[in-house]
Parts: sequence; structure tokens; C-alpha cells
Amino acid sequence: MASTGNEPRAARSTAPGTRHPFETGWTAFAAILMIFGGAMAIFQGISAIAKDDVFVSTRNYVFQFNLTGWGWIHLILGIVILIAGIALFTGAMWARVVGIVLAGLGALANFMWLPHYPLWSIVLIAMDVFIIWALCAGPGKRDDF
Repeated sequence: MASTGNEPRAARSTAPGTRHPFETGWTAFAAILMIFGGAMAIFQGISAIAKDDVFVSTRNYVFQFNLTGWGWIHLILGIVILIAGIALFTGAMWARVVGIVLAGLGALANFMWLPHYPLWSIVLIAMDVFIIWALCAGPGKRDDF
């Protein structure tokens, strides 16, 4: 029997595997955060490559790269994170795994970026941690009786 779309939601989604990947909304929210965070990393990278005067360099920091090197790291990572955020809208499991890995790499890159732009780095680290949590939580299981 074909679905006309007029049945109640419970009648349409009782078969296994017919659940929508965004039932709880956490995956969609993580995707939006990844797109936003990727775009911000792209802008951060472009600004660092252009040697903008916004960034301050400290001399005695363990992870010493020049500003242009960090700019390229953030630019490339930002592009990949943005693409992975868009891929999360498919609801595929591989996109969730890639999203978790990239959010972890983004948090690590922003941790090492702390001496250049501390407040923004802390904000992006918090976003990356929330993305990892949201992608690991995933859609909740329901009991359909």
C-alpha cells in the first residue's frame, strides 16, 4: 500500500529504517554549527594569510608556527569542515564519523591557535566539543507500540 502522506506520523514511521535522520534535531544542529565553524575558520585562515594586524603573536609558546602557516592550516581545515557539515544533511553514518574526527581536529587546531586569538579560539573549541557531543548522541530511540 502506497503512502499518501495523509496518515498520522506513527502510521508512516512504524517500519524499521524509515525514521528520519533528524528526529531529535541534534544532527541538524551539529551540521549547522559545522558549516558556521568551517566558514569562520576559512575567514580566520584568509586573515592570517594576509598577515592582518588583528592577531598578536606571543614569543614563548610551545607550538610556534608563523602566522601564514597557521592561516593555511585554518583555511584548509575550514573548507573540509564546511564540506563535512553539508554532508551531514544526508544523515549518513560516514558523515557523522567524519564530522566527529574533523571537529576533534578543529578543537586541536584552535587550542594551538590560543596565543593568537584567545577568545575566539575558546568559542570555537566549545563549539567543536558540542558538535562532537551532538554527533555522538545521535537520534534517540523510540518505542513504537
